[in-house]
Amino acid sequence: MNAKEKFHQVMEFESGISLKWEFGYWAATLRRWYEEGLEKIVGIPEEAADGDGVHGGAAGWRPGRPNGTDANHICQLDEGLQRMKCNNYLAPLFEEEVLEEQEDWIIVRNDIGMTEKRSKTRGSLSSYIAGPVKTLDDWEKIKAERLQPSLEGRLPEDWPVLLEGYRSRTFPLALGGGQGFFGTPRFLLGEVQVLTVFYDQPDLIRQIISDLADFWIALYDPLLDQVDVDLMMIWEDICFNNGPLISPDTFREFMLPGYKKLTSFLRDRGVKNIIVDSDGDVWKLLPLFLEGGVTGMYPFEVKAGMDVVEVRKTYPRLQMLGGFSKASLIAGKEEIDTELDQKIFWMLEQGGYIPYMDHLVPPDVSWENFYYYRTKLNSLISAAASQ
Repeated sequence: MNAKEKFHQVMEFESGISLKWEFGYWAATLRRWYEEGLEKIVGIPEEAADGDGVHGGAAGWRPGRPNGTDANHICQLDEGLQRMKCNNYLAPLFEEEVLEEQEDWIIVRNDIGMTEKRSKTRGSLSSYIAGPVKTLDDWEKIKAERLQPSLEGRLPEDWPVLLEGYRSRTFPLALGGGQGFFGTPRFLLGEVQVLTVFYDQPDLIRQIISDLADFWIALYDPLLDQVDVDLMMIWEDICFNNGPLISPDTFREFMLPGYKKLTSFLRDRGVKNIIVDSDGDVWKLLPLFLEGGVTGMYPFEVKAGMDVVEVRKTYPRLQMLGGFSKASLIAGKEEIDTELDQKIFWMLEQGGYIPYMDHLVPPDVSWENFYYYRTKLNSLISAAASQ
């Protein structure tokens, strides 16, 4: 059975069926592992910052991102999903422009129009100061110049070859990824501004969300005429350790209409699996995501209170991915065994679950501990499938 077939069986809640996937790793993690014994076959680019994400099979293709091929191969993981290679955001991009430069940092307008402060120290994270949209006029200009739903300029040059591979694929194929009804406005408005706009400029954020839904529907419609897909991926990161960044009432008023519009279109086009990525404590928003037509969530961060067993008991038909505690891998083999024994086998019996780390694997996890965890988890997945 190939990865595509397994994916559909998991999403349809076949008991005991799952996939051997990981979400991903930080570049610093893989650098540590190469020093501790992971065989370097493909490696990662030298220019990748320690804080760059390196995707695993569950994250799918991301343009310009390194992948964790070596760890995936040594741990005998299944073939990963791929995201359809279509630019679903700004086209054309902005030309990057340096606005200010000091000895230790620079401020730039980056290729998606955000004003960004970058440290010159390798591995340091950037901070985002503002987005390109401050007014409704700004939004109308961005929309007219860079958010037209034509496929021209949004598909790679090798699209005919890719399309042939998509049609004969053995892996799950996803639409979307990297965008959402909170995530994308954060790029447009800025990380702080997106939190205040619901109160200061409600008409602006309402218009942005409605227009984004219309844009993605118009963009994806002709793609789905060319090839079917196995899932839709939506990125939000709308929560932190103590709960959502906006209230459930705000979600219902502003975001829920966009979700309903987009997911209704997807269902009409035969896309059954609609999966949202949000870190943090998503408990208060789970019923709203489900009401909006979402069928699955990931990665269920344990430190934020997301216990996959409790979520499954509360929402028996929610597709779930992730939820294995990073802290247990840092703590050692005894904690790893406890996590596996108390959660994973029962979850596999319920179906609708793909177990992996509850976010990217951090660099304080040793290669020995990760390999131990992954080997035992693989054995559990195989054992559950054989019952």
